[in-house]
Amino acid sequence: QVGLVESGGGLVQAGGALRLSCTVSGRSFSRYGMGWFRQAPGKEREYLAVISWSDGRTHYSDSVKGRFTISRDIAENTVYLQLNSLKPEDTAVYYCAAGLAAVRQPAWRKSYESWGQGTQVVVSA
Repeated sequence: QVGLVESGGGLVQAGGALRLSCTVSGRSFSRYGMGWFRQAPGKEREYLAVISWSDGRTHYSDSVKGRFTISRDIAENTVYLQLNSLKPEDTAVYYCAAGLAAVRQPAWRKSYESWGQGTQVVVSA
């Protein structure tokens, strides 16, 4: 089992930026894909991006491509999600997730075996 702890959420004005962090722990996760999702009140959990831990390949949902950037720091066991040009509709709880099938099927929630507790992002108009 992989442990995931998110941080970095907060309150930001529209047009601003935040960087979310996800600290990864546990058994070897070199074969895992690390993804970010978000869930707004009353809405389904939405896939945002995934990164292959082993080779850094990335994939993004169309809704955030060009505004959000996923990266990882292997030495720090951390996955990041840089959020730029934030909009009020980006307000949500953001979750980090890990899974062996995540790179092949990134948008499918069942591709992920482990989830963090989430970090709240609020974007004011």
